[in-house]
Amino acid sequence: MRRISALLTILILSASAGLAQLRQLRPGWNLFSAQQDVQLGKEASEQVERRIAVVHDRDVNGYLNTILKKLEQSPNARSLNRDGSRGEMFPFTISAVYDKKVNAFSLPGGPIYVNTGLLEMADNEAQLAGIISHEMSHIVLRHSTNQASKQNLVALPALLAGALVGHSLLGQLTQIGIGVGANSILLKFSRTDEAEADYNGAQIMADARYNPLELANFFEKLQAKTSRQGSLMQFLSDHPNPGNRVAAVSEEIQYFPHRQYVDDETGQFRRIRDIAHHLAGPGQLRGNYGDDAHISPAPTARPSGGMLPYRGQSFSLSYPANWEIFGDRHSNTVTIAPREGLVESAKGVSVGYGLEVSYFFPIGGSVDLNRDTQALIRQVRQSNKEMRIGRDARSIQVGDGPALLTTLYSSSPYRGEREVDVLVTVTRPDGLFYIVFIAPQSEFDQIQSTFEEIVRSVRFF
Repeated sequence: MRRISALLTILILSASAGLAQLRQLRPGWNLFSAQQDVQLGKEASEQVERRIAVVHDRDVNGYLNTILKKLEQSPNARSLNRDGSRGEMFPFTISAVYDKKVNAFSLPGGPIYVNTGLLEMADNEAQLAGIISHEMSHIVLRHSTNQASKQNLVALPALLAGALVGHSLLGQLTQIGIGVGANSILLKFSRTDEAEADYNGAQIMADARYNPLELANFFEKLQAKTSRQGSLMQFLSDHPNPGNRVAAVSEEIQYFPHRQYVDDETGQFRRIRDIAHHLAGPGQLRGNYGDDAHISPAPTARPSGGMLPYRGQSFSLSYPANWEIFGDRHSNTVTIAPREGLVESAKGVSVGYGLEVSYFFPIGGSVDLNRDTQALIRQVRQSNKEMRIGRDARSIQVGDGPALLTTLYSSSPYRGEREVDVLVTVTRPDGLFYIVFIAPQSEFDQIQSTFEEIVRSVRFF
C-alpha cells in the first residue's frame, strides 16, 4: 500500500449527510469503578517493574512523554461515559522497556510501556504515536477490567468490596487467578477490543495532527514480518488482528474533520530511535558474555597520542583520535571505542575495549553519590553474576566536583582474558553520570594513562 508521506494533506469530499457521522463508542460492562482501574494499574505497575528492565534514559523517556502530552490534548483521550460523552482523564504514564522484542502494553488506569524493539521497528513518529494512542485507548475504553468483569461475574463483587476496606486490589484479584503474568486476562484483548482501540487511537492521533493511517501501516508491517521474526509473536498474540486494519481505518477517517497530517512533529524520532538501539542492556554497563563470545585475542591497537572533542547534551570530554563514536554524536549516552574493541557474538555486539558514558536514574528525587553508585553496581551485578568488586570506591575529582572511582572485574569477550571495568560516577542534577572504562587486564596498564586523561577532560554544562 502506498505510504502517506509527511505533510500530505488528506482531502476527502464529505459523504452524504446521512452517512457522514463518526462511530459512537460505548464502554463495555464493568464491575470496576474508574478509580479502581487507577488503583489496580498502580499496584500492577509496581509488580511489573520488578520483572522488566525499565529504561532510565532522560532523552528516551522525555521524548515519549512529549508525544504522550500531545496525545493527551485530544478529547478522545478522556474516559468514556456510558452515554458516550467524555469524562475525566486517566493519569497516564509512559516508560520505555529495554527489550528487543517488538511489543507495547498498557495496564488499567494509565501505565503504558513501550519496548525499545518497537521504537527500532517504527518507520516514523506517527507510527510510534499510533501505538501509544492505541494503548491509551485500551485504558480509556477500560478493556482490561471489562474482560475481567465478564469472566469473573460471581466472584468479583465480594473481592472488590474487600479492596474497598483497605486490602490490595491486585492481591484480592490474585485469589481468583487474575494477576499480571504473561497470560493475564488484564493484558489480553479481543478482536472487538482491538478494533475499538484502533478507531479511538486513530481519533487521538488525528486530533494531534499525526497521520492516522500510519497506525494501520505499522500493524500491516508487523503482520508481514510475523512469519520471519518470532519476536513479533508476543505482540500480535496480545493484539489480535480484528481484520483489515488499513481498510477499516481508511473508512473511518473519511468522517474525521479535514486536517493537514504529518508523520513527524518533534523532529526527534530518528535521533531517539538511534539512542534506543545503542542503549546498554538491562542492568548493564556493558554486555554479558557467554562462552561463545570468547572468540578472539585481545586487540593490540593502542590509543593514539592525539585527542578529539566529544560534546553531549550536558557534558563534554576528549577521546583518542583513532577511536570511533558509536551512537548519536550529541547524546548523553555514547560508546567510544576502537573498531576492534567491539566484539560480535551470538548474543550481539559487546564492548570489550573502550568506554561507555551515560546516566543512571535512581528511584526517588535527590541524587546521592555513595548510595546511588552502590545501587548502580548492584543492578549491574544482578545481570552479570561473574562481576566482582576489585577495589573499594575511592574519591576523586571530575569536572571540579566530587566523584567516585570503583574497579570491577569480570570475564572478557577476548580469549583467555579477564576484564577490568573502571567505573567513575558523578552526581548531577539530571541523575548519576557515569563513565565505565573497559579493557582486557593484559592491556589495562598500557591504557590506564589514557583513561585518566579522559577523566581529567570531562566538563559539565
